[in-house]
Amino acid sequence: MQDGRAPRIKNRAPAAIQITAEQLLREAQERQEARFRAPAQRVEDFEELHEYRGRKRKEYEERIRRTRGSIKEWLQYANWEASQNEFARSRSIFERALDVDPRSVQLWLNYTEMELKSRNVQHARNLFDRAVTLLPRVDQLWYKYVYLEELLQNVPGARQVFERWMQWEPDDKAWQAYVKLEERYQELDRASTIYERWVAVRPEPRVWVKWGKFEEERGRLDKAREVFQTALEFYGDEEEQIEKAQAVFNAFAKMETRLKEYERARVIYKFALSRIPRSKAAALYASYTKFEKQHGTRNTLEHTVLGKRRIQYEDELAQDRLNYDVWFDYARLEEDAWRDLKAEGATPEEQEAATKRVREVYERAVAQVPPGGEKRHWRRYIFLWLDYALFEEIETKDYSRAREIYQTAMRLVPHKQFTFAKLWLMFAKFELRRLDLPAARKILGTAIGMCPKEALFKGYIELEIELREFDRARTLYEKYLEFDPANSPAWIKFAELESQLQDFARTRAIFELGVSQSPLSMPELLWKAYIDFEIEEGEREIARGLYERLVALSGHVKVWISYALFEAEPIPLPRAVREEEEEKEEEEGDEEKEVRTQPGDATLARAVFERGYKDLKSKGLKSERVALLEVWKTFEETHGTDADVAKVQGMMPIVTKRRHVDEETGETVEDWDLVFADDEREANPTSFKFLQMAHAWKTAQAGKNAGGGGGAGGASSVLSGFMPATITAKEADRSSEVASSHGGDESD
Repeated sequence: MQDGRAPRIKNRAPAAIQITAEQLLREAQERQEARFRAPAQRVEDFEELHEYRGRKRKEYEERIRRTRGSIKEWLQYANWEASQNEFARSRSIFERALDVDPRSVQLWLNYTEMELKSRNVQHARNLFDRAVTLLPRVDQLWYKYVYLEELLQNVPGARQVFERWMQWEPDDKAWQAYVKLEERYQELDRASTIYERWVAVRPEPRVWVKWGKFEEERGRLDKAREVFQTALEFYGDEEEQIEKAQAVFNAFAKMETRLKEYERARVIYKFALSRIPRSKAAALYASYTKFEKQHGTRNTLEHTVLGKRRIQYEDELAQDRLNYDVWFDYARLEEDAWRDLKAEGATPEEQEAATKRVREVYERAVAQVPPGGEKRHWRRYIFLWLDYALFEEIETKDYSRAREIYQTAMRLVPHKQFTFAKLWLMFAKFELRRLDLPAARKILGTAIGMCPKEALFKGYIELEIELREFDRARTLYEKYLEFDPANSPAWIKFAELESQLQDFARTRAIFELGVSQSPLSMPELLWKAYIDFEIEEGEREIARGLYERLVALSGHVKVWISYALFEAEPIPLPRAVREEEEEKEEEEGDEEKEVRTQPGDATLARAVFERGYKDLKSKGLKSERVALLEVWKTFEETHGTDADVAKVQGMMPIVTKRRHVDEETGETVEDWDLVFADDEREANPTSFKFLQMAHAWKTAQAGKNAGGGGGAGGASSVLSGFMPATITAKEADRSSEVASSHGGDESD
């Protein structure tokens, strides 16, 4: 080895003679040196025996001299003397050891064991007497002492030892051992007396329960009931004491159940559960539930399950006080229990107690105010207040309390940061149900002034309209639109109100004012409502003017389509004309009324379609042009001739592939594109004329060979979008079908 490193192995070839692991272990075992063993000594006569004893005593004396405090050395010395039948010397050594450590339990036990082995019973009794006098709190010594007396059939002596022991008020095991002693010798009255002394020393529930069970087992049922009743009197009616005595109540009720005294057991359970908080009586509730399932009726079982669910909710709330879902379930549980009691015809006291429980749950729930100032934390919480107020109003009819609940909730919500329109509206409707209209208006007015909101305006306006206060509704709409002038639905609702009130001039003024707003949310809704109103009034010119203004503003394809269809469809007569005709029909007594309308003009509609197509074409909107052409074609199929349909069909595009170089990647890519005939005519007039003639020739050939080979359709599909407007509708349909079947791909 060099520098502390392992030696370098030069030859790694296997050795000629291999050595196994078994051989290595065997050699290691054989080469171990033999352990030292003391030579065996044989005593031949008394002289050698005395010499041996003297030598051993000298060794022990030297050892205890060096380690005087080691009890182990003393015990070895004393036990060796006892093994030599030198009991006097052994006692002397034990006594010397007791002088060193008189409180060593091990020393006393070995001393008494030595005396018992040598059958010195009286010596052992004296030692136990000395030991328990010196160490009265060591139960092991007492148990050994009692066992010795009972083993010697000295029952009075054992009883006397127990009496001495009981004066020191030991733990429950000692009392139980005393009771078992009396039971073994059938001294049951003495055992009952011991139980009585036991509960006087330790008045704990388990001791009372053991005493009661003992009296029940010996057949003294009256005495057992007396024991349990004494225990309940001892604990009294305080909540803490009754909570501590749950085991006594449980054992008492189970005893009555075993004796088939079910009503007694039920009274005991109810007495205990009515005085213990629900969250602290889970075990008692479980026993009561089991009892009711076995021996109760449907109503009693429901009450038991109700109590169990209360405990479950209390446990969940103990973990998270801000779990509002649990609070809702808890409050709903108490409300259902309140309704069941009312339906069963409970006494006023029981109903009052149930009402108090519901209010307690709600008060505890609303006390859990959400932390922070974010509205999302308050959304569930605010419904607790609403449910509380509805319960007081609908169920208990306590209207003043319901009003206080609403007012408290109003003060609690930070209205400067956020508010809840539902809270304001429900408070106002509550006052309205109480026939206090000024209070309801004051509440909603305060809400709008403090924290204006769309839902508040809608609710207030709806209230005034239901009360037929239209002037107030107009004023509210004005405030609403001042608050949010870009709200299109608000303008529409305001105009609808005026229309229902037959004030059409105000309706038009409102619509005009609305469409003139610069930032407007969803303006298409307002324009549509305005146009629909004018159409309903029979004012085609005004509606046409609105369409012209709208296409000038937006130019959307849907606006052009709607404009064109408007020109083609009939509309009602003007309102003045309709009213005159209705008056004439009433004077003539004509019961059958014919609804007359203004006919549409397909020519004007067609002109609008053409204008829209040109406008979209100028903007380069291909997909919008296709959408307009589809509607235009459907229109011509209904109102036009075959030539009109063929004309529109000829304007339809085809789908082609176009290759171009991507500016970012530099690669050649293929895209699908829509190619219109008029675009090609303007861009490439020469090639377009050639393609048009080729298409006409191909169409003629297809007409001659109709029913023959199907190969001609593939060539015509390329040019189906470039049909001349003079071809027949039948040929146009055939060519369009061929194009659609081949997908319009130029590669075909």
